[in-house]
Formats: sequence, structure tokens, C-alpha cells
Amino acid sequence: MTATETRTYALPERREAPTAPERTAYLIPSGDLRESANLPSWPFQQELERIVTEAVEATGWRLQRAFEPDAERGHGFIVSQRMGMEVFATIPPEAPLIVATANWQYSHHVLAGLRTHRGPVLTVANFDPTWPGLVGLLNLNGGLTKMGREYATTWTVDGTDDWFRDGIRSFVETGRIEHDDSHVAPLPDLPITPEVELGREVAEQLLDQKAIIGIFDEGCMGMYNAIIDDEMLNPLGIYKERLSQSALWAEMQTVTDQEADAVGAWLKDAGMTFRLGTDEATELTETQLRWQFKMYVAALRISDDYGLDAVGIQYQQGLKDVCPASDLVEGLLNNVQRPPVTSRDGSRVLWEGQALPHFNEVDEGVAVDALLTNRLWTAMGMDPATTLHDVRWGEEYEGRYVWVYEISGSVPPSHLIGGYEGAEGWRQGPAFFPAGGSTINGVSKPGEIVWSRLYVQDDALHLDIGRGSVIELPEEETRRRKEATNPEWPIAHVVLHGVSRDQFMARHKANHAQLVYADDAVSADRALTAKAAAFERLGVTVHLCGDARPAVD
Repeated sequence: MTATETRTYALPERREAPTAPERTAYLIPSGDLRESANLPSWPFQQELERIVTEAVEATGWRLQRAFEPDAERGHGFIVSQRMGMEVFATIPPEAPLIVATANWQYSHHVLAGLRTHRGPVLTVANFDPTWPGLVGLLNLNGGLTKMGREYATTWTVDGTDDWFRDGIRSFVETGRIEHDDSHVAPLPDLPITPEVELGREVAEQLLDQKAIIGIFDEGCMGMYNAIIDDEMLNPLGIYKERLSQSALWAEMQTVTDQEADAVGAWLKDAGMTFRLGTDEATELTETQLRWQFKMYVAALRISDDYGLDAVGIQYQQGLKDVCPASDLVEGLLNNVQRPPVTSRDGSRVLWEGQALPHFNEVDEGVAVDALLTNRLWTAMGMDPATTLHDVRWGEEYEGRYVWVYEISGSVPPSHLIGGYEGAEGWRQGPAFFPAGGSTINGVSKPGEIVWSRLYVQDDALHLDIGRGSVIELPEEETRRRKEATNPEWPIAHVVLHGVSRDQFMARHKANHAQLVYADDAVSADRALTAKAAAFERLGVTVHLCGDARPAVD
């Protein structure tokens, strides 16, 4: 062939983008990767879609489901990233799009399509305790915020409230829903106080000496919002040690039964109890506990190997098919008082008298927060035990809005009424945890807290921080709330100071909130000030939420 001859290649076919009928919006749901969770949550998803359809059609618009439910699967969720891409190929790119969430969903199933969709996007969730729809919504919203994708958001208990219906009308007509953010204020100039000085010095130490967070496999359960790129993390003085969960599993094989049993004996001596049975498929067993105790020892030894300052275990993809849950391990690591573990040669007790901050589900926003919190609270002479919680649900109780904050087990025992004596191990539910394992179940003690969330927005790190109280509710009400959600998980009855339900929902950029106790209200205000000063010194934009006020005396 000469240089002047024409070359002919097989060019890829270009698909023709579909067009939407006038006044038509499209609906999609993102699902779990675990069919054992998709199937039982499907009726709740159907009810939410009915509510949303009715609200849209009341405006004179039509709502079109983007794909039909799968009769063989028994549900109509998007169950993989590939399926999400295929569904989006059929959606008119300019059409208004509603992502309806009544379950835990893996955001990466739909993020590729949402990133390039040109029409307005609405995320909407039910406000039902049974399945974590609003948890999935906040996770998706955090991911959209991180990627810089504009979206509107709303939620409803039963679809009858005017606030929800007016929001749907606003979305289909304008592509937007306005929310009240009057509770948010920028961090003012801070006068020099002991707390401000402490915060800045802790930040300076971190910048100078640096820290390492261990990541046992990045990106849990589609939580794109929980990954902070190195280019944002390293300027804080924090670096990642990327580890494989297979290494954790291998290290667990080297832990002897005697070492594992010593962990169990310590917990029982401390007063913790376990609901045990013999059916591996549905009950908590001694075998499951022994593997969890081995994971606890293994996690500490690997963290020692790499000189980690905090550690995160993904677990819920990968290890869930191999061994019992990591949650018992996580809660113990976050507690100052915990079973001692020695180095392999027996010469040292690892992190003796200290917590090793663990960030559940490798949520790196939690990692940074927990690391700073641990150092600040320790310096202030307060218990540094910290945890994340799912923002699970809530209702008013005697004139106050009381949130149900739960997480699958990583709450440290010092957060619970009675400490270890108030902690009871229940088997994790088979829908999410086929290999079982114990939770650290209990009710969080009443007290003053600082809550916060570190997140990515506009290619920069931001921190929302506020004050709250964990309150004690009557036993009957506590039982009702636990049984309405996941009774095997620890619960915190949280009242946020100066932040309404809807303000929090509209603003929060993650499925998780970070909680840490202070000794009293004055100490909590001072600790919040130190924390805000530390993050500000690190270059993070700090937002005060609700009645959060820096201590100035």
C-alpha cells in the first residue's frame, strides 16, 4: 500500500442519544452488591417509588422508570457499575433524573452515569428505620459533592407532607430545591487561648513529624466519598500505607488459639457477655469469636510492623466471605482499656494503655478526624475513644428531635452505659455478614459530645463540626428504636444542638458522623475549639454548625 492510498478502518458505532418526552422525569434506584440485602429491602423501595411517582404526577409531570425490575432476581435495583452504565445509556441525557433510595446502596453503581448526565439530578430517600435508605442517600450525596456534580435532594416519611411535595414541584420545574443552611457559619478569627494554642501545636507536630494511616483495601461498599486522594491528604502530614486484607487474613493464621482465647477471657473478666449458640449460619458461636480475637491480635501486630498511627479495615467486601466480622475488633482498638496484645516475640505490649484509632469501613474522612481527635483529647486529659456512626434515622421525643445513630459494631465500650459490663455481643445479621461475628452491642451513655465530618468539596477539604448531647431514653423507647432498626448494633440517642433534622440532612456530606465524648459541656466547647484550630492550621476549611461556639475564655 502506498502512502497515497486510502486506509479503511472499522470505526466504532456511535449510539444515538435517546430523547425524552416533554414533562417527563426518569427514575433509577441504586442497589447493594449483596443480593441477600437487595431482596428483603425491595418492598420498601417499591413503596418509595410509589410515593415519588405520586408526588411527581401531582405536578402534571410523568415519571418513567429507566428500566424494568428483573423477575429472576426478584427486584429492580442496579446491582453493579456495569449495569449502571448500561441503564444510563438508555436515559435521555437532558432529562430530569431522580435517584430513589430506600436501602443501603453502592454509589459507584451509578456515579459514572451521574457524572456525565446533563439533566438535573434529584436524590430522594424515605425516612424509614427498617432499611438504611437515608444512610444510602447521604453516602450518595457525599459522592456527588466530592465529584462536583450539582444535585438537589429531599426525603420524606410517607410522602404526604407539603414540604416534600413542594420540593418535588420545585425540582421538576427548576431543577433545584432550596434548603435552609442558616445554621452554618465560617470559623471566626480565633483569639489566642490555651485550646487554640493546643490545636495549632498538635497540627504543627503532625505537619513536622507526619503520620501513617493503614488502609486494608481502599473503597468499601461503593463509598467514593470516603476516599481522600493523596494530593489532599499529604499536605496534612498524613500518608497512606496501602495494605491488603489478604495479609490480615494470613496474619490471623499465625495467631495461636491460646492468644485468641486470652483476649476472650479478658473481655469476660471485664464484664462483657456474648449471646452464643451453635448454628454457624444464624447464631454467634465460639468459633466465630476466636477468629475475631485472632483478627484483633493480627491487626495490632501488622499496625506495629508498619508504624501506623491509625488503621482501617474494609471487611464488608472480601473478608465477609472468608471470616467473621471486623466490628468487634474495631471497637476494641478504639478503646483505651482493652485486651493486651504483645509483639510477636512477647517483648512489648502494643499501644499499652492507648487506643489505636480505627476508622470503620476504611472511611478516610473518619481516619483524619479520629487521628486528630485522639491526640487532642489525650492532651486535654479526656477519654479519646472515638467512633463513627451511621446517621440512621430519628423521631421527635417529648419535643426534641432525637436521632438514632448506629454503626454495625465499632463503638468503643467506654461509650456505652456500664462500659464493658453494658456491652453484649450479638451475632451480625446474615443479610450483611454471612460469616457472622460479634457486635459490641449496647446503649451509648448520656453525655456531651462533639460531632464532625471531614469531606471533599470543590477539590478541597472541609470540616463541619458541632455540638450535641447523647441522652438517655426510657428503656421501652430505646427497645422500640433498636428493634425498628438493627437491634444487634449499638445505639446512640443523639440530640444535635441548634441543627434541625432537615438542616442536617440537607447539609451532611456522608453516611457517617464522627462522635467523641467530653467530660462536660464546658470541656466539650473547649475541645471543639482546639479541634477547629487544629484543622484550620492544617488548611482545612472549618464550618461551625448549629450552636457550636469557640470557647474564648
